[in-house]
Amino acid sequence: MHSRSLLFTILTAAALGPAAALAQTEAACPPILHHTFPRLQDEKPQNLCQYSGKVVLVVNTASFCGFTPQYKGLEALDSKYRARGLAVLGFPSNDFAQETGSNKEIADFCESTFGVKFPMFAKSSVRGPDANPLFKELAQVSGTTPKWNFYKYLIGRDGKVVESYSSMTTPDSKDFVRELEKQLAAPQVQ
Repeated sequence: MHSRSLLFTILTAAALGPAAALAQTEAACPPILHHTFPRLQDEKPQNLCQYSGKVVLVVNTASFCGFTPQYKGLEALDSKYRARGLAVLGFPSNDFAQETGSNKEIADFCESTFGVKFPMFAKSSVRGPDANPLFKELAQVSGTTPKWNFYKYLIGRDGKVVESYSSMTTPDSKDFVRELEKQLAAPQVQ
C-alpha cells in the first residue's frame, strides 16, 4: 500500500472511531503481522499491524549469549534505516537457557548496556509447540526455526518473508545489508 493510501486509510478510520480505525488498519495488514504482543517495558499490548508497509526484521534475543553484542548492531541498523522504513522487532526468549530475567530486568539490561530503542516484546518462546504465534508462522512460511539466539527473519514491505539468517549473520554483514537495502528500495505495495 502506498504511504498516501495507508495514511488515507488510517485517517478515514480514525474519523470513524477507534473500533473502525483498528478494523481498517488490520484490513490493510499482511497476515504475517496480524499479531498482538505485550511490549517488554510495560507489557501493554502492541499490534504488529502498525508495521504494515515497512521492511521488518524480527530477531529472537537473549541477554546472556555470545551473540548478545549484536544488540548494538541491531540498534545501529534501526537508527540508520528507520526513516527509510525499517522496523527492527526484538523478541527475548529463554528457549536456549540464556534469558532468565524478568521482562523489566531484560528491558533495563537492553537499554543500559546497549541503548536499545527499537521495539522489544515480552519474553516468549520462539520454537517448538509453545512458540509465540508470529514465530510459529515464520517457521512455517520460511521452513526454518531459530537454531539459537539472534536468529533473524527479514520481511519485505509486501509482508512476505524474504529470508532467514542464522545467529552467525551479524547486523553489519555485507550480504545481509545488501538484501536489507534492496528491500528498503522496493516500493510500498497497495
